[in-house]
Amino acid sequence: MSDANQHVITRRAGRVLLVDQAGRALLLRGGDPARPGLHWWFTPGGGLEPGESPVEAAARELFEEIGLRVEPAELAGPIRHERTEFSFDSRDYRQAQDFFLLRVAGWQVDMAGMDAQERLTITEHRWWSAAEIEASDELIYPADLAVLLGEQVDGVPETGL
Repeated sequence: MSDANQHVITRRAGRVLLVDQAGRALLLRGGDPARPGLHWWFTPGGGLEPGESPVEAAARELFEEIGLRVEPAELAGPIRHERTEFSFDSRDYRQAQDFFLLRVAGWQVDMAGMDAQERLTITEHRWWSAAEIEASDELIYPADLAVLLGEQVDGVPETGL
């Protein structure tokens, strides 16, 4: 976080660890408009809208960001709760986020539902294995995603998607 005197935006978020039948996680690649050239990979998800629960936000964001419509009850978890601090577009955030799990046979990403900010900052998507995440020099969040993915891939039934 940049300056202790600057206003910090506190928010909650719902995120989805989307896992295909090969045990790979779908990650999105994005960047910060205030820091051109800085990019990182992350799970689908985002901040809660008024009156929304973390699982409702996770399901909504899944549809907006990758075109996958699911009911909140289809998401397992939360499988993790964490707090993170970050800067984005010259604003500092303190975010409590819950991660939910969804296992699918596969999914063809459709980014048509993204909002204007997401269209400007999310540039690509890719399915990653835990080994690829572990071996990568890219910024990937959460930092221990390879471990989290490895813990979650066994014993989770697929949906019919």
